Amino acid sequence: MIGIWQVLAEFIFRVTFGVSLAMAATPARLVTAGFYRVHLWVLMGLNTFAALIVFSMHDSFVDVKADWRMTFGLAVALAVISYVGAVVWLYEQRGLGFYVLVAVSGLGLVAGASAAAWDPLIGNAGVLLALLDLVAGGLLLGVTLSGMFLGHWYLNTPGMDLVPLKRLVLLMFAAVLLRTAVSGTGFVLQMSHGPPAQFMFWTLLAFRWLSGVLGTLAMAWLAWNTLKVPNTQSATGILYAGVILAFLGELVSQLLSVGLLYPV
Repeated sequence: MIGIWQVLAEFIFRVTFGVSLAMAATPARLVTAGFYRVHLWVLMGLNTFAALIVFSMHDSFVDVKADWRMTFGLAVALAVISYVGAVVWLYEQRGLGFYVLVAVSGLGLVAGASAAAWDPLIGNAGVLLALLDLVAGGLLLGVTLSGMFLGHWYLNTPGMDLVPLKRLVLLMFAAVLLRTAVSGTGFVLQMSHGPPAQFMFWTLLAFRWLSGVLGTLAMAWLAWNTLKVPNTQSATGILYAGVILAFLGELVSQLLSVGLLYPV
């Protein structure tokens, strides 16, 4: 049975993938370099924690395809590269900083796949859907969290253009749509093998969709309309609520998908 530490490590790697990709998609010419520097430090801390989890709890990791040393090495590499990236952005080297963000995003995705539990009976369709689940979940977490981070940055630098924040909110809409497609497909395929009989499964599944999909979509819509005012402070508060809903939805999704052939 998959343990909470394995779920947490994979979750951190998903967040790393999504946040770094969202920052790479944010136009650097319109955002101060400190935004990238500070949040690369956040990723450095998260991946240091992930490395400690993998190193100390690897015996409890089940159904993984990669040796724990590879996952540990990826976590260490992510922490180191995040630190290097923070230094690059300290000196406002935007071109190089962009490539560092892309590298962190790619490594985060690989690390997430290496830490994930893969059902021994999974077929090709299940593998493809599981990889899409990593991407969709990471994107939803990343753009929502980055939007909230950037919203706070407007409180320190109120003169910044609203285009970057609006772009991240639009990416939230796109991420929710992708998440809906992936999880919906997984649900339909899983039900074709017979629906689980447990009441708790259906209760958590309803919570997962209400929180992580519909709730996050509602927060994106509210934030978008608030930015039309414009009121970045209120939009940031709404995005903070969106982060909580997205985190709850994605964690429940990971836990629900344990032992299933397809992610839900």
